[in-house]
Amino acid sequence: MEKRNRTQLVLSILLILAAAWLVLSRVRPEWTSWLKLAFDWPVWVMLAGAILLVIGLLTGAPDMAVPATIVAGIGGILYYQNATGDWDSWLYMWTLFPGLVGIGKLLSALIGGNLKQEGRNAINAIFVSIVFFAISASIFGGLKIFGPYKDYVLIGLLFIFGLWLILRGIFRKH
Repeated sequence: MEKRNRTQLVLSILLILAAAWLVLSRVRPEWTSWLKLAFDWPVWVMLAGAILLVIGLLTGAPDMAVPATIVAGIGGILYYQNATGDWDSWLYMWTLFPGLVGIGKLLSALIGGNLKQEGRNAINAIFVSIVFFAISASIFGGLKIFGPYKDYVLIGLLFIFGLWLILRGIFRKH
């Protein structure tokens, strides 16, 4: 994939994420009430992740997406914890790291053009991370972060499991 196309791809993904966030904040404002869009210190960590991604794009190193998503993900976790004061959530938040690596690998595969090869491993890492997060969050009382929707986590897991099986079939080696 050409450097220009990679930059355009990342910009389009960022625009789609921004649009999704705006729709979510309008449809379910209670889900976004903890996010006050203040420029607190964790935002600097997220920006460091974004800078790593841009450096990877400009130098033609799509694998920089992996550390970029890890750093940005840690910044997101810290932002949540700083906004809510829920520092005990580290008991189960660490299980999101394999998922962050999976997201980075998926983004790297999209940018680098080898989605068929890397996509399967990335989807597996994301799925394993979600399962471990749900298990450890339920053990340590972390499902309260879902508020009144905590009873729907199992339904969401069933949905994600079905989606994983579909994606696994798409990326299966023949």
